[in-house]
Amino acid sequence: MIRLARASDLPLLGELERAAGEPFRDLGMVAVADDEPFSMAQLRPYQADGRCWVVDVSGVVAGYLLADVVDGNGHVEQVSVLPAFARRGLGRRLIETAASWAVSRGLPALTLTTFRDMPWNAPYYARLGFRELAESSWGPSLRAIREHEAALGLDRWPRLAMIR
Repeated sequence: MIRLARASDLPLLGELERAAGEPFRDLGMVAVADDEPFSMAQLRPYQADGRCWVVDVSGVVAGYLLADVVDGNGHVEQVSVLPAFARRGLGRRLIETAASWAVSRGLPALTLTTFRDMPWNAPYYARLGFRELAESSWGPSLRAIREHEAALGLDRWPRLAMIR
């Protein structure tokens, strides 16, 4: 079941994000696997504003998504699913929840940034209806997100922005 995150869910999300990042380690992307998850201070505004959803599977918080508004579009800031719950459609359901949220706010599209070549990243999002957004079409806030990602060293592996 997808539901808005409760304050009591927030302490679980850091470990969930760490576990979801572990598959990157197997691909030699140790910096991605070791990336610090969102802090409680960073998560609280998302939760308080109704922009943080969790997928609850029989009482287990198995995944979560954070949404923002970026350049007038809905934006998936973070989506993570526990590896033990992968390939069950939970990520798709979280993305659809974010898409519905964006539509309900009159936002024309949903954007995200991701790794180009990881099968559970850009190819996955393409199957969900996203397409690559050319750099010439990035707004200032999306450009700032990509610049921040590059400053963190994430561009050691090809990244892109996508839109649906």
